[in-house]
Amino acid sequence: MRPGYGDARQPLPGRYGLYHFGTSGAAVAAATVVTHPLDVIKVRLQMQLAGQRGNLVGMGTIFTQMVEAEGTRSLYLGLAPALTRSVVYGGLRLGLYEPCKHVCSYAFGSTNFAFKFASGVIAGGLATALTNPMEVLKVRLQMSKISTSTTGEMRKVLAHEGFKALWKGVGPAMARAGCLTASQMATYDEAKQALMKWTPLEEGFQLHLISSCIAGTAGTLVTAPVDMIKTRLMLQRESKGARVYRNGFHCAYQVVVTEGVKSLYKG
Repeated sequence: MRPGYGDARQPLPGRYGLYHFGTSGAAVAAATVVTHPLDVIKVRLQMQLAGQRGNLVGMGTIFTQMVEAEGTRSLYLGLAPALTRSVVYGGLRLGLYEPCKHVCSYAFGSTNFAFKFASGVIAGGLATALTNPMEVLKVRLQMSKISTSTTGEMRKVLAHEGFKALWKGVGPAMARAGCLTASQMATYDEAKQALMKWTPLEEGFQLHLISSCIAGTAGTLVTAPVDMIKTRLMLQRESKGARVYRNGFHCAYQVVVTEGVKSLYKG
C-alpha cells in the first residue's frame, strides 16, 4: 500500500482543532445574536431592587420600559463583547473538549462517562476564566443608560477599579460552567432515553430538539442562582466605596437575607 493511501480524508490534528474551534464558535455567535435581547432583560431583572425587598416586575414590563425609555437599540447593549466572548468561549469550550478527552484516554486508558464529564468541566472552566473580562464588560454595558463603546467601558473599568476588576465574578462564573455541563449532560441522556421508551419518537431531529430543550431548561434552573450571584459581583464598583459583597458566598448570603430566597431566581 502506498504511504498515505486510504487516509486522504483524515484531517490533520491542527486542522481538526481549527475546524472544531471555528464551527463551534460560529454556532454560538449566531445563537448569541438571536438571544441577546433576552440576556439584556435577564440582567436587568437580576439587578432590580438589589439589596431590598419589594414588588418585582416581569420581563414584559422590563421590555416595555426599555423600549419606551431607551429605544429598541437598548435590547442589543453589550452585543460586541457578547459576540467576542461567544466566539472565543464557544470555540474554546467545545474545541478543548476533544483534546481533554484524548488526554484522559492516553493517561488512563479510558473515556467512560466520568472522564467525559471531567473533560467537559475542565474545558468549560478554562474557557470561562479566559473570557471573563468580556463577560464583565458585557453586563456593565447592558446596565448602562449612557451609550458607550466596549473600549470606552474597558478604559473606565481599568482607570477606576484596576485590572483585577475584569475578573470579578470569575469564581461563580466557573462554578456555573461546571454545573451547566453536569446538569445538561445528565439530563440530555436521561431525557433522550425516556422519550425513546415512552413516546413514539425515534432517533432524529425531533428527538434531539426536545431532549435539548429539556436539558436546557434543567441547566437554567440549576445554574440560575449562581448566574445571579455572578452578575451582582461583576456589577460591583469599588470606586464608589466599600464593597457590598466580599465573595460569591457572602453575596449569596446577603441576597437571601435582604431580598429573600426567591430573589436567587430573579431573571
